[in-house]
Amino acid sequence: MRIRNVKNAKEILDNSKIIVKDASNYKGKLSTLFGNNKPIHLEIGMGKGDFLLAMSKLYPNINFIGIERYDSIVCRACQKLEDVSNVKILVMDARNILDVIGKEIDTLYLNFSDPWPKKRQEKRRLTSFNFLSLYDNIFTGNPHIIMKTDNKGLFAYSLTSLSEYGYTLKNVSLDLEHSEIISPRTEYQRKFKDKEYINYLEAVKVIDK
Repeated sequence: MRIRNVKNAKEILDNSKIIVKDASNYKGKLSTLFGNNKPIHLEIGMGKGDFLLAMSKLYPNINFIGIERYDSIVCRACQKLEDVSNVKILVMDARNILDVIGKEIDTLYLNFSDPWPKKRQEKRRLTSFNFLSLYDNIFTGNPHIIMKTDNKGLFAYSLTSLSEYGYTLKNVSLDLEHSEIISPRTEYQRKFKDKEYINYLEAVKVIDK
């Protein structure tokens, strides 16, 4: 993904009401950001916000948080989401997720994540055991992950990784665009939807009480 710098990115982020400043202060109490106790869903790697914008309209009774590390990309998202009441944005690296999020998330979305294809990059994949162990600490109940990607290698890896980590796979599709699954398109997906098949999975891990 090509990242174009936004000239006044810092000013936009500083003045945005949708960006969570001093996010670590809200760990364990993310609901106070929204002023209600509705379920919270999280997207890691939210890009320019198209998915969260659509989801916020489809599911007004759910609160959404997006994580994105690049300021210039977040600026684009702010332009779309600034006046949406049930979305907040964390500008951060997902590897530091436990610094800001406790057991507060109902569902996690991984949309078109970087595949990190080289073997030495495995720990950076968002469905590696490295990340799955982090996610164990953010869910309110049974971990629930929804993923879509056009990278066949990452999808195959994720199917294996999630299964070996104890997740049960359901609603698996190798051609999301022609399935009955409802999943709003990201900007990337709209741009490249005719180029490659979109792979989709939903995974749930049952935690012993």
